[in-house]
Amino acid sequence: MIIGLDVGGTHTDVVLLGDEGLLREIKVPTDPSNLFDSVLTGMEAVTAGVDPRGIDRVVLSTTLTTNAIVQNKLPPVAMIVSAGPGIDPELYRTGPNYHVVSGAIDHRGREVEPIDKNEIQSVAEKLKENNTRLVGIVTKFSVRNPKQELAIKEIIKEYADQVFLGHQISGRLNFPRRIATVFLNAAVYPIHKAFYQAVTKSLETKGLTLPIRILKADGGNMQFKSSLNFPGQTILSGPAASVMGAMAFAPEGEDSLVMDIGGTTTDMAIFVNQVPLLAPLGITLGTHQTLIRALETHSIGLGGDSAVSLEGGSLKIGPERLGPAMAYGGPVPTPTDALFITADIKNGDRENALKGITQLAGGLGLTAEETARKIFDLACQKLLEEARLMVRRVNSKPVYTVHELLEGYTVAPKNILVLGGPAPHFADRIQKISDFRMRLVPRWPVANAIGAALARTTCEVRLFADTEQGLLTAPNENFSQQIPPQFSREDAVDIALKLLKEKALARGANPDFLEMEVLESAQFNMVRGFYTAGKNIRVAVQVKPGLIHGNDRLLASLARGS
Repeated sequence: MIIGLDVGGTHTDVVLLGDEGLLREIKVPTDPSNLFDSVLTGMEAVTAGVDPRGIDRVVLSTTLTTNAIVQNKLPPVAMIVSAGPGIDPELYRTGPNYHVVSGAIDHRGREVEPIDKNEIQSVAEKLKENNTRLVGIVTKFSVRNPKQELAIKEIIKEYADQVFLGHQISGRLNFPRRIATVFLNAAVYPIHKAFYQAVTKSLETKGLTLPIRILKADGGNMQFKSSLNFPGQTILSGPAASVMGAMAFAPEGEDSLVMDIGGTTTDMAIFVNQVPLLAPLGITLGTHQTLIRALETHSIGLGGDSAVSLEGGSLKIGPERLGPAMAYGGPVPTPTDALFITADIKNGDRENALKGITQLAGGLGLTAEETARKIFDLACQKLLEEARLMVRRVNSKPVYTVHELLEGYTVAPKNILVLGGPAPHFADRIQKISDFRMRLVPRWPVANAIGAALARTTCEVRLFADTEQGLLTAPNENFSQQIPPQFSREDAVDIALKLLKEKALARGANPDFLEMEVLESAQFNMVRGFYTAGKNIRVAVQVKPGLIHGNDRLLASLARGS
């Protein structure tokens, strides 16, 4: 049996899956101030009477970090950045606690300017004065040689609770994106750590001591404990779960858009013939362009519990969520409250919902019923507008799936797959006001938790070889070795695949179904005068994202049970 658990900003969904299908599904309110109780309540309900020894794995996903970024609720983070000549790090400032320092490593990993220890100590004193306990350190070519990042960390570590280093967070070249990536990893660390502690404590209370995994932004999973060092990889964990939950049910041979409508946010993604699109450079969240490998998703601050207000005589929805709908005891009206007026929903306080909508109606000069319809129509129109914007944005650049580049391809979704608690209501209305064919994902209220449960373990390895220096390195893997002058790109690929296999198996991948592929394989000659002095080789390999093997019977059961 497998447990899938998705902790959203509004609800925590937990499912128990067996060979015969979905055995149990639980939905409980999420209390961000007491995640332990939220998770424990769901776990106790889904495992009641179940022998823990029969549970093979637990896979989690969460929208908590995504919601914090979308709503701009991030703690202060100090960034220490060094670039050397040729680029101004101030162009990539992340906030007030941003410190540009001396030091430089060149593109081949050679130190050309040392760090100034007194300068770093001065920065450390500022951290102490400001009580900034989260720190990111990025030097321009640390993926070639992390010496200076490590040296800076040694000086400031006693002043920080957690320090994130650029070469450990991403092995890819792109200085501006690496700065943003490290910044976000540091910013979401406290939220993710609280989530980790709540989940592990809850599972220990239930006697579940098996390894736990968490979904990453690329649709694969990793060991939960390891994610504490790379919390940024889980930033779009929730949206990735939505994609994985819908993947098996996307129409074959067509493009489809996925829309997961939650309480706080709506997450969108695109399939080309059942294969999700990839953000090849890395995800962009607000103003932050990152190197976080991820599915091409789009999260907006609009959900069933988004706050509805009047602004300049017009309705405004979100992006804030100030609590549950008024029908469930919340403080302000929401689209869910509008549904209590326009649809026959009975599991809440309709009178309280009516009270909130009536207050808005007075400012619009409409009846409560007219205002409710206007709110829900506005929400649906905003979702459609965002969906079309996403399609245009995807088509403005080369289209990548998680497996390949689609040269010259134009994405044109005709289907929208909808999941999330209010999915049927939104699907019905969007169908009437658009040309899209709306499809409900089987088990739509908990499809994201099912997607998390069924995702494969994935990872990637990046290697860099310099035959003139005789050195092969993979800083993310703490790997380096001497190589001969005749070392080739083929040799690099072989070693990368070997490292990848070891890494994947250590993370719990199935050795019988380990689908590995080469993402990048490039070789450049280095010239001295009129002669080739050596070769610069770069290789990247990955385990393909997808659903675990042997689940056909389970998926068929889910489809029948919808």
